[in-house]
Amino acid sequence: MAWTKDRLEDAARTRLGGAKLIVVANREPYIHNLRNGAVELMRPAGGLTTALDPVMRACGGTWVAHGSGSADRLSSDARGRVRVPPDDPSYTLRRVWLTPEQENGYYYGFANSSLWPLCHQVYHRPTFDPAHWAAYQEVNDLFAAAVLEEARGGPALVFVQDYHFALLPRLLKRARPDLVVAQFWHIPWPNPETFRVCPWAGELLDGMLGNDLLGFHIQYHCNNFLESVDRTVESRICRERFSVTRGGRTTRVRPFPISVDPDLAAEHLAGDWEAPVAALRRKYNLGDRLLLLGVDRVDYTKGIPERLRAVARLLDLHPGLAGRFHLVQLGAPSRTSLPEYRALTDEIHALAADINERYGTPDWRPVVFVNEHAGPELIYPLYRAAAGCVVSSLHDGMNLVAKEFVTARDDEQGVLVLSEFTGAARELTDAVLVNPFDVDRLANGLLAALTMPPAERQRRMRRMRAQVADHNIYRWAGTMLSEASKLMDHGPRPAAPRVAVPRVYVPADAAPARFAPAPVLTHPA
Repeated sequence: MAWTKDRLEDAARTRLGGAKLIVVANREPYIHNLRNGAVELMRPAGGLTTALDPVMRACGGTWVAHGSGSADRLSSDARGRVRVPPDDPSYTLRRVWLTPEQENGYYYGFANSSLWPLCHQVYHRPTFDPAHWAAYQEVNDLFAAAVLEEARGGPALVFVQDYHFALLPRLLKRARPDLVVAQFWHIPWPNPETFRVCPWAGELLDGMLGNDLLGFHIQYHCNNFLESVDRTVESRICRERFSVTRGGRTTRVRPFPISVDPDLAAEHLAGDWEAPVAALRRKYNLGDRLLLLGVDRVDYTKGIPERLRAVARLLDLHPGLAGRFHLVQLGAPSRTSLPEYRALTDEIHALAADINERYGTPDWRPVVFVNEHAGPELIYPLYRAAAGCVVSSLHDGMNLVAKEFVTARDDEQGVLVLSEFTGAARELTDAVLVNPFDVDRLANGLLAALTMPPAERQRRMRRMRAQVADHNIYRWAGTMLSEASKLMDHGPRPAAPRVAVPRVYVPADAAPARFAPAPVLTHPA
């Protein structure tokens, strides 16, 4: 039976057994900003919030996140709580307030200048600043206090999201051993030799091993994590059950490929979906030419410069295509306070300008770079209208743009050009798979998107749509929920202790590394 919102609601009621569901994520699903003296609601870009909001609507509970909007305090109660979504409130958003110094050190510093490049193997050197590490610890403490406050009064399942909170699971379990804590790591996990360069590798692993259940997108990342544990901290690893026991507690490690809500495409394509596409065509003088579409945050893991260079290579190899298509690159600004992200934006602008000057004409630009936030009311119509969607990530945990594009193609047309270095490539095998580092192969992928016969487009898209419909966001959440619920004790529980959240880490000399080679691991059937 397929997983649906209704089935997930039933599973939540049955398997949680009255326990509260608490999701913890850095990003909030709804942001309140002040604009021209009025409060404006914004839905942030990003796969995590897009994926989890339907789950929370189905299950209810509380989402704990950093309150980052300029009007977030005005829109929350004294404890930072607000019911969302505003048009149909179904769960509570609990905002945690950070100082600019905390945000800079924890988010821009350790999370995105240390962990992000460490986990994404795209040849960008991570930095390790003790001040950033201290801020990361401090913010994990703040979130632990907020979660413990929300969990008072009974049992709870805490579902921690991503690399911003590697220390949080251990903090929660030390304060409330009765909590069931699960974490999903949305980005890749590197091989153990790469991970070992982090000065606080042992502390990070000890924090994550506070989880009862730890999920990654694919089995390869699970393998890398267990090998990292084996070489870094003292623990007992059971390779048959894919679990780690440390300090008397066991963490189960499993792959849970994340997905999207297929119904969102129908929602955003209802009515006159062609109007926003026509408006964009007029604004950028696109005419009726074929569109190749890129939808990304401006991030060095997404392979946007490689994509643009492939356009130039395509026009070198096939000059007859000049004037017949556009690559429309939607690039949402991201982490603009970091110099490497500003440099990347400048590089993309320069590349687009150079390609347009070399190959374009007064009436035709091959590359249109839209460096601004775009909402689903534009993105989904563009998915539906494009000849192809290009996902050329250099390294990605999953990449939900690929799956969103598939759900938008109810016409069973369109071609997905997909990097083989994404988690999505394991599932969407009917995409045109490319190596983004190979400019000729990527250019040939663009050519396929522009020239593939309709019958082959339909055959490929039909199978990908069936895959995403079956393996949707509700299946991802329901499977993790089912696995976590097996660890819950639904019997009487002691009252939650009112204790300070301890910061407990492994001393550097308490976790001697072991360098015996680890075997290649496979998840049990």
